[in-house]
Amino acid sequence: MPRVLPTTIGEPVTGEITQAEAAAMLRAAFNLFKLWRVSDAQARVLLGQPSPSTFYRWKRGDIGIVPHDTVWRLGDLMGIHKALRHMFMEPERAYAWVSRPNEAFGGRSALDRMLAGAPSDITAVRGYLDAERGGW
Repeated sequence: MPRVLPTTIGEPVTGEITQAEAAAMLRAAFNLFKLWRVSDAQARVLLGQPSPSTFYRWKRGDIGIVPHDTVWRLGDLMGIHKALRHMFMEPERAYAWVSRPNEAFGGRSALDRMLAGAPSDITAVRGYLDAERGGW
């Protein structure tokens, strides 16, 4: 489990994510949410239900400290994005896949599974994609 350093000063030690890196992942996630056509309410669930004021502050780019739970979620979301980009030649197909019904999720979409709210729901989608693409 990667550790999150509480400050933006210094270089990360192996396995640790700096707050600057966490902020970069959060900015990337907001771009990804646009591509996935995720609403703000859905984005808040995916990020671990930050307060509305924190969420909109983050969305404006005023990020500050990113909680450990959110960093874990961001890591899985970035892994899902990477897996989909490897699996689909056309980016639009990868972005649309997230909302399409899938037998692997009981006929529901991957987004529906992730919106169940637990970090393990996002991890399950990432695990499925990693297995489908051979885990590399």
